[in-house]
Amino acid sequence: MKGAHFDELVGELRAVCAALPDRRTGKNTSYTMEDFALSAFAVFFTQSPSFLAHQRAMQTARGQNNAQSFFALEAIPCDNQIRQVLDAVPPESLYSVYDRVYETLREHGILARFRGVQNSTLIALDGTWYFSSQKLHCPCCSHLEHKSGEVTYYHSAVTPVLVGPGQPEVIALRPEFITPQDGHSKQDCEIAAAKRWLAANATRYLDGAVTLLGDDLYAHQPFCRRALLHGFHYLFVCKPESHATLYQWVNLLQPGPDLGTCKERLKVGSQWHTYTYRWAHQVPLTEGDDALKVNWCEVTVTDHDGQVLYHNAWITDWPSTEQNVAALVASGRARWKIENEHNNTLKTKGYHLEHNFGHGQEHLSSLLATLNLLAFLFHTVLGLSDEHYRLVRAALPSRQTFFQHVSALTHYLHFPSWAGLLRFMLRGLELGPYAKGP
Repeated sequence: MKGAHFDELVGELRAVCAALPDRRTGKNTSYTMEDFALSAFAVFFTQSPSFLAHQRAMQTARGQNNAQSFFALEAIPCDNQIRQVLDAVPPESLYSVYDRVYETLREHGILARFRGVQNSTLIALDGTWYFSSQKLHCPCCSHLEHKSGEVTYYHSAVTPVLVGPGQPEVIALRPEFITPQDGHSKQDCEIAAAKRWLAANATRYLDGAVTLLGDDLYAHQPFCRRALLHGFHYLFVCKPESHATLYQWVNLLQPGPDLGTCKERLKVGSQWHTYTYRWAHQVPLTEGDDALKVNWCEVTVTDHDGQVLYHNAWITDWPSTEQNVAALVASGRARWKIENEHNNTLKTKGYHLEHNFGHGQEHLSSLLATLNLLAFLFHTVLGLSDEHYRLVRAALPSRQTFFQHVSALTHYLHFPSWAGLLRFMLRGLELGPYAKGP
């Protein structure tokens, strides 16, 4: 896969950063907007909070540094300067980088891995917090009032990703930040942000059939209708406790034409599991004459002793049949990847998404989160396209270990390029073309 290696990715980001809005009015513009944005990005990409400080020291001592050779930084501003200047930059200014990565992956056939039922592209939606405090807040914060009278201020976003059954990676798409909206008295929420994302991105991602995946929060009539209006299919988790009307209908159906059932046995590791599927057509989602009619499917997975290992159910506009119910379930189950492989990875596997890198009074918190998401996306793409990167990552026990090695090496040594760092690591690990012979 060409056109998606490190230098190309950074080149795309640098071109976008060159056009970032610059509010500075004084004559002290020795740093460019690229310097500010790429300096922040470098911290997230290396996941080394002290990366910039080490590179300034290396520049002073040796006349060269890794920030320049990796990210083409001509000068490295200090942390306070970065926060002050970037606070005025809206995160939307960087969204075209997501688009270019998406197009590159599409052009090289990589997006075919992220398809499911009816060969549709699967996009999972989910909201996640990335900042919270009971003291620090800004005009862009949401807030949660507790019974004790205390208030928690927080930032959150809907972070859509491409997922695929059996596909370990996820591909981050443009996020949508949950933030107070002009002209609205009510506090913004995940569903409102998801609706904005649909309106802004339907034409961008509708290259063939696209199925939206979401948890039970999305399985309600207004959002389902909105998804259909924009040309998407939907496959949302549907829980009995929040969909009483639908389950009253389902529970009255008898096995046969109205309630399909089938079983299959699949070997999982060394064990045999039984998958029991049920499905129904044109079930009302709510009460009333205008109720949306949806198709419903369910799976129960049991072991050889009949112990339930997994159970879940979904609503969808796709037809539910014996021929495709397994594909519907496999696609619906892929939704968990947005939680485990994306949001959880960003929070607990090295990217420290919930750490307060800088809050600001305008856009700083959301802009830094956008750069952090981009860093994760770049690492994902490198894992799909760069053989040296894959070899190094596979040889190290965890993502955190990889970042620890990068941080230590770039602290003490200068490398002519990111590729040069990977070659050094390959030699040290004796991998690939640098492995010792017999």
